Amino acid sequence: MAERDPAALPLPQLRAQLREARHANALLQTEAEMLEKWYRKMEPCGLSLPLPSETRDAPPELMQTRGRYKSKLHGATDYFVGLTVEQKCELAERELTEMKDEIQRMKEDSEQTLQNLEAVIEEADVWWTDVKKAISDFEKDIISTISSKKGSIIASEKLLRYMEEKNRQRDLLREKLRLKNYLLKGYKKKLQQQLRQKERMGETLHEVRLQQLQVRNAQYQEKINEKNQELLHLKLTSGKTVQVLNFYKRKLQDAMETSTSLMKDISQRKELLEKIEREADLVEEQRAKAESVNRQLRKQLSDYGVPPVLSYVQKKAAVTDLENSLKAWERKVAVAEMSLQSYRRAWNQVKMSGNQH
Repeated sequence: MAERDPAALPLPQLRAQLREARHANALLQTEAEMLEKWYRKMEPCGLSLPLPSETRDAPPELMQTRGRYKSKLHGATDYFVGLTVEQKCELAERELTEMKDEIQRMKEDSEQTLQNLEAVIEEADVWWTDVKKAISDFEKDIISTISSKKGSIIASEKLLRYMEEKNRQRDLLREKLRLKNYLLKGYKKKLQQQLRQKERMGETLHEVRLQQLQVRNAQYQEKINEKNQELLHLKLTSGKTVQVLNFYKRKLQDAMETSTSLMKDISQRKELLEKIEREADLVEEQRAKAESVNRQLRKQLSDYGVPPVLSYVQKKAAVTDLENSLKAWERKVAVAEMSLQSYRRAWNQVKMSGNQH
């Protein structure tokens, strides 16, 4: 039956053929990848055939050599049209075995990673316990002393010494870890150089020995990573400690400024107290003088003689008569002033009328 023209087929049938072609291409791609992987494992070192991607990227001289080599093997490879069902099954079984081995290795790596994380968590718990202990000691030795009113200067000096000692200990530990990290990196580099030298010399290590070296390398790499993490934690802790130290330095400076202000206020209060004491002494002297004058007045009062009552009444009556007489004369003066003003007005009118005539 002759194939129909794709342009004459309906769209649903073209889509179905496209899906079938994609599915077949996917199967062929999977089969080609499995064959390529098997070929790479089974081919000899000196007779490895180039892949299409390697052939495109190769230089012209190598392309000519490979072309000659390909022309020699062309006759031998013409009969490899495809894989049989038994070969495909064998490749699938090998691929399945390799996948199981890879899953097992991933499982072991995951368990190792889990153990590492558990160790990191334990280390973090220990570190957090040390931090809480340090915080408790700091609050007990420094904060309680600073919060009290007495001994603030001694407490600030003690705080500075405490912070300097902690920074010095962290610097020593950081330097020690840095040296240890440097030694471990040097040892790792030495092992890598030895491994490269053995590979260049063509020596083949035993599989168990190679696994041991890989395990040791992984252990050293893990230790290096742990030390790097610890160094990073120490740097962060050191930064936080410096921030806390700066905070308490600012707090100490504020306390010193407050203390200076209080001392100045105390000196002013002392000067005011001295002034008040001097004024009190002056008032005491004035009080003594007033008491002396009071005593003199009391003495004069005791020596004073009261006149007779009849004389007092007579003088009082005379004073009253004089006040009444004074009031009468004041009324007469007021009446005379009013009469004088009326006379003046009349006189002025007379003068004005005489001037007009």
